[in-house]
Formats: sequence, structure tokens, C-alpha cells
Amino acid sequence: MPEKGTPEYDWLYGGTSQTPPGDATQQVPTQGAPRGERPDETRVMPVAQREARGSGGRPPGGTRAAAPAPAPRPQPKKRRWRPRLRLGLIPLLLLLILVYLAGVPLYHWTKIDKVDAEPSGQRPDDQPGTNYLIVGSDKADDLTAAQRKVLQTGERGGTNTDTIIVLHTGSGGRTMMSIPRDTLTEVPGHGTQMINAAFAIDGAPLLVASVEQLTGIHIDHYVELGFGSVINTVDAFGGVQICPKQDMKDPLARLDIKKGCQDVDGITALGYSRSRHVTALSDLDRVARQREVISALGDEALTPWTFLNPVRYWGINSAAAGAIRVDEGMNPLDLGRFALAMTGESQTCTMPNLSAPSDPNRIIADPDRAPALFNAIIDDSTVPRKACTPTGRAR
Repeated sequence: MPEKGTPEYDWLYGGTSQTPPGDATQQVPTQGAPRGERPDETRVMPVAQREARGSGGRPPGGTRAAAPAPAPRPQPKKRRWRPRLRLGLIPLLLLLILVYLAGVPLYHWTKIDKVDAEPSGQRPDDQPGTNYLIVGSDKADDLTAAQRKVLQTGERGGTNTDTIIVLHTGSGGRTMMSIPRDTLTEVPGHGTQMINAAFAIDGAPLLVASVEQLTGIHIDHYVELGFGSVINTVDAFGGVQICPKQDMKDPLARLDIKKGCQDVDGITALGYSRSRHVTALSDLDRVARQREVISALGDEALTPWTFLNPVRYWGINSAAAGAIRVDEGMNPLDLGRFALAMTGESQTCTMPNLSAPSDPNRIIADPDRAPALFNAIIDDSTVPRKACTPTGRAR
């Protein structure tokens, strides 16, 4: 490094020596270029710019201008997409549930067999309320091979009916009236016979005509239940509760149960509703047990689990659709009304009856008490208590 005081370097250390001529790169004038000369803009820094750089951006006068305070940054809004998403899913989920609850029965409706149940000839006029004729047949075409083996039935079983029930709904309430199969009555075109013979002779139409002629009640809809309807529907519900009042062992019905309330499967429930050789009143006791099983199914159908469990709901609809037959005039709405009518509270009766004078093993409608029950159903009025007994016999 050159020493301070050397003449040629006084310009560098602040001495008085002149800047060496011709070294324009080291000349930093404090004022503008001499008159007549054009400054070299690449080497001459304007005073204002140099002062601004040297003073750190202070304005002339030496005071620093206060920088404006930065504007506060807006806080980002919290996104609430998750709650909105959850709230949006609730209506969608409810809609899907409603579609499922309505769609499953409608789908299985297409699987139900339709039968011609319209009788010929003169019929009672239309009446207030709705009357369903429920028929339990011993047809076995809705049974599996394993079930036929247990019950020892043929491929199609027989053509008889053990269950004949008139279910009435209306302003007078619900009434479920059993007609014992051994009831002697006029079968149109075939003379006096047991009423279940009408079903064996000409199926649903002749049975409807025989019931209408016996009772004067106009039948609006026909529902036929086979063996499998009881077995499969009970099993789809996971069993039902029955309450036999005595030990029951009936080999003909494949039944062996103890007294008292108990849960049973489908085959046991079927045997319980068909047994007629154990109790004292035979067929009259049997019709009471048939209504007991039907009511137990209705109680199970009303439990919330039926609708909350999609597998159970599907199984119940599938079992019922595969085992019932309905009249051709019934539509899905009519079937829904029937299903509702099978649930809940109802009066349960057996047609008021007496032993037939000609045959103690057969019965006839009691001419004194039966009309009161028939007329209450016809008029859609309250059924007299004396006319509604479990066995149909006078209290």
C-alpha cells in the first residue's frame, strides 16, 4: 500500500494534491459538469441520488421521513366446509333411508303371486271399512327341500286350508274373526259342506263366495299364506314369542313344547298354530293359537330394529313375498294397508258357534249370537263384547 503523504496519492488520503489528470473514473464532482461539457453519465453520480443513497433515504434537511405503517393484513377466514359437509349429508342420508324403506317392498311386490279371487254370482254390496280374507293353506310349494323333509309333505302339499280369518279395519276399530274350518255352511253350487271344502273344490273364488254367503260380509281383498309364509317369516324376524297354557306334544303337528311363554323358530310356530289334537276344544283352540302367532308377527314387525337393520328388513320382505298370494285387484298400497292392519291392537274373536246337531264333530254359526258380530263388521261399528270370545262359545 502506498504511504500517506506521497504526493501522487494525496487525493486518495484527503491531501491537497490534484487528482491525477485523465483519471476520470476517480472524479466525483459535487456539482454539475463544467459549462460546455457533457457529463459522462456512466461515471458521474447525480448529487440528489448520492445524497439519497448516503442518507439512507432521508429527505433534504437531514431528518428521516417516517415510513407509513404497513396496512394490517386481513386475517384469513376460517373455512367451515366440514360442518357444512356434515349438515349436507344428513338430508341425503335420510333420503336414501326413505328410498330404501319404500323401494324394498315395491321390489318384492313384483315377486308376489296374484290369484283370481273374484267370485261369480250375486255378492253383498260394498260396505264401509275394508275386509280382508286371510287363508292359511297347506300348500308346500313355498317350502325348501329341507323343510319338506322335516314336515313330511309332498312337493306341493295338499289343497286344504286350516286358517280362515276375516280381518276388518275401519272407524269401528280392527277386528280379527276366525271361522273354524269345520264350520258347516252352504257352498254355492255344492250343497252343505265344511267351509274349507270350498277351497279344495275351486280355490279362492269359491271360498270367498262361501264366506260372503255365511256372514253377509263383503270381502274386499284376499291374502293366502302357505306353510313357508309362517316358517320363513318367523325365522326372518329371528323367532316369535308364544305362550302355551299347557304342555303340548302333538306328533302330527311335529310339536313338543312346554307350558309358558317362550321364543320359538318358524317350524315350531307353524306346528303350534296347526295343532288340534292336544287341547280340549280342538279346532276352536287352534284358531286362537293361529291369531296368537299372527299377532306375535305383528309385534315383531313394529320393533324399530325391523327398519333400522337393512338386512333384517330385506329378509322379512323377501320371506313374505315368496310365501303369499294376493287377489289380482290388490295394489302395493292395499298390501301396505294390510300389513299395518296386521299390527297393533285389535279385537280377536272366533265366529260365535254351536256344535252341529247332526254331527258333534262339526259346528255351525250360532243363530242368536253370530249376527251381532257379523252386523258390527258390516256396519263398521263397535263389536259387542259378548259376541267376541276366543273360542266363539258363550261366556
